[in-house]
Amino acid sequence: MIKSLQTLAAALALSILPQTHAAPIKIGVVPGAYADSITVAAQEAKAQGLDIEVVEFTDWTTPNVALNAGDIDLNYFQHEPFLQDAIQKQGFKLTGIDTGILANIGLYSLKHTSVDQVPEGGKAAIANDPVNQGRGLLLLEKVGLIKLRDGVGFLGTVDDIIENPKKLTFVEVEGPQLARITGDVDVAQGYPHFIVASKAFDPSSGLAYSGIEDARFAIRFVANENSLNNPDIKKFIEIYQNSDAVKADIHRAFSNDNRLYTLAWLRK
Repeated sequence: MIKSLQTLAAALALSILPQTHAAPIKIGVVPGAYADSITVAAQEAKAQGLDIEVVEFTDWTTPNVALNAGDIDLNYFQHEPFLQDAIQKQGFKLTGIDTGILANIGLYSLKHTSVDQVPEGGKAAIANDPVNQGRGLLLLEKVGLIKLRDGVGFLGTVDDIIENPKKLTFVEVEGPQLARITGDVDVAQGYPHFIVASKAFDPSSGLAYSGIEDARFAIRFVANENSLNNPDIKKFIEIYQNSDAVKADIHRAFSNDNRLYTLAWLRK
């Protein structure tokens, strides 16, 4: 009898103790295809016992600041060259830990139907940030509109153009704004997911596209020092990469056109 009363007392004592729950994994994203796919994965993760909180940012700077400060546990919006540039300039203690979507870029024109029609003295719009500008210039080089200095790769700028046979002039704007000025130039670097979001024109109307050769520009899951070895983060990424629902949502977000994106983790 005494033993039974002791057991009952212990159970009652435990029942009035505050219940603790694991803190949610906070993942920083920016609006669009990346955020949408993470949200789909978060719903699947919940069914598997993971608590995921999707935190949306409206710029490309704050997600790294927040991750470095420990306000979030992971972010998913940037490729490795962008991350390394941020680390070099800001001293962030961040690491890319796995691979996500590769958003292929395109060359677009609302005035011409082929690269050959781009006129002498025409205008070309490209991104104004160091890494994405280089990526756009590489695509312009790929289609024969310019030639870059040997070895500059994706770090090339307009100052590295050594051949410009059509004497193009370059309009430099922020990446997300390129879709909005495409009609004002002869050819523009474009990001299909931004074009989808802007509804400015058909994202499948590109004159040319990059592809898996651009794998270094795949979006990365990026962690801070405290979250590097978190097993729940590893589990979430596995859910994301193996989910048919995530793959279907990515396809929808890229206008159901396989030319506009690559599931880079399947090509590693």
